[in-house]
Amino acid sequence: MSGAYRILLCDDQELIRMGLRMVIDSQPDLTVVGEAADGHTALELGSELRPDLVLMDVRMPGVDGLTATRKLCAGPDAPKVLVVTTFDLDEYAYGALRAGASGFLVKDALGEEILVTVRAVLRGDVMMGPSVIRRLVERFVLPAASTAPDERLDLLTGREREVLTLVARGLSNQEIAARLFLGETTVKTHLGRILGKLELRDRVHAVIFAYESGLIRVGG
Repeated sequence: MSGAYRILLCDDQELIRMGLRMVIDSQPDLTVVGEAADGHTALELGSELRPDLVLMDVRMPGVDGLTATRKLCAGPDAPKVLVVTTFDLDEYAYGALRAGASGFLVKDALGEEILVTVRAVLRGDVMMGPSVIRRLVERFVLPAASTAPDERLDLLTGREREVLTLVARGLSNQEIAARLFLGETTVKTHLGRILGKLELRDRVHAVIFAYESGLIRVGG
């Protein structure tokens, strides 16, 4: 379909790629433009095909998915990357998030969940529930977090801090607007300024920053 989002599948298991292709190609607004069984091929096809989204397995032969993700996300006009993992707490998958990926897709997810997640990432929305974010933070962020506040927080206005806090707690733009008595467009504007000031890629990385910087704490 002309105008459909272009998706590249990267997984060393052919059956996984086949299943993902069947689900994605069933949709008129999505199309699979290529497949890679290792990270080296993923990088080549990512450069050649210019996909909008890459579904990236983190454990592949040769160049692993973490390295491939970092390189893809560092390039010009970088695609969004969705990590395909066996478990939502896979440390390699979390490393891929830090490298620039925009979220998780668990390999045994049902077709409907795959499509919801893919479209959410393409829109730039949060595609991890608050419970998953909280577990990730507890396992990977807090043990390495600095006790000193991040100086970049000083770049934000009071309202922007409020918005970032609610984003990190998993609220949607609509929910944030209702909580702060703002228009949804205003919330989007605040979020755009937050991402720009902090040089963050998307909402997921804003969530990670909120915890790492000490802006919010688990249980707080």
